Amino acid sequence: MIARSLLSISMLLAATVSSAAQSRNEVIAVPALRASVTVSGDIVRVGDLIDNAGSAATIAVYRSPDLGMTGTLPVAQVLNTLRTHQVIGVDTRDLKEITVTRLARTLDTAEIERQVAHALERRQGLGDAANIALTFDRDSGDIRLDASYGGTMQPIAVRYEPRGNRFDVTFEISNDAGAAPLKLRFTGTAVETIEAAVLLRGVERGEVLKASDVLVERRPKVEVGNDAALRDAAIGMQARRQLRAGQALRTADLAKPDLVTRDQSVTLIYRSSGLYLTVRGKAMDGGAEGDVVSVMNLQSKRVVSGVVTGRGEVSITIATPRQPPVADATPSSGDTTPSATVKLSSVVPNAE
Repeated sequence: MIARSLLSISMLLAATVSSAAQSRNEVIAVPALRASVTVSGDIVRVGDLIDNAGSAATIAVYRSPDLGMTGTLPVAQVLNTLRTHQVIGVDTRDLKEITVTRLARTLDTAEIERQVAHALERRQGLGDAANIALTFDRDSGDIRLDASYGGTMQPIAVRYEPRGNRFDVTFEISNDAGAAPLKLRFTGTAVETIEAAVLLRGVERGEVLKASDVLVERRPKVEVGNDAALRDAAIGMQARRQLRAGQALRTADLAKPDLVTRDQSVTLIYRSSGLYLTVRGKAMDGGAEGDVVSVMNLQSKRVVSGVVTGRGEVSITIATPRQPPVADATPSSGDTTPSATVKLSSVVPNAE
């Protein structure tokens, strides 16, 4: 019985000592100002400005800066505000001012364009998102949201009218704190574009394009069609007609350059098995590599047709006549006429 009483007294003394120590700690924990403050909401509270604010921590004292912005508060002003809420004895830590920054989520223009393009991808004839060019009715610039709106941009309504290229897209962004989702709506025009070779200068018919004449730009697909010429393929090609500066090139605008021109002096080459003969000729018309043109043989004055095989070069391939089959010279059993050997001379065609 005496042992139980002593144990109870010991436990009571321990609890009293612990309570006293806790009280001393509370006295020691002096409220102190913070040099910089970061808030996520639109209100700055006492607990945001000072450490060890105790029961006064939830008291609202200032409005927060705009989303993503930073403001300053003079320490003297902060102390006066705290006194009105019976918060005194604050350690200023020799600070002169406090900076307050409001957190925000920023949606930049590039991200907005990317999300709208993905929402419109392959709708009503549009192609890949990467090839869609957007023009917004209003230049929203970067959009700042409360930091609690951390969800992804989810399209909840998407409309596109091909006739006028008009789009109307609404997104929803969820709130991490459980508040109602935020809705963002964007309208404007959307067109599909493709890479096209564009002329830097005007070009006359028959002129050959150089690398310095052509650059690559994205142009509306309806402007170029499905016949857009690639830059690398356009260089070295010849214009079929007069072309203006800034014009997007089509493959139909270009042709292989003429290697032979009308009235040009050319080399006429006769080719056959075992035969290679060259004579001078005069082109009766022009053509690119592989074209069939007429050439006058200046030696025989005859006009022949040949294939353009190089610059100032036209080739004619002559088929070698087939030789007749050799008859069997073995005499029959009843034929006593001695066999004869016949030597056939090779046939070489004369050049025209």
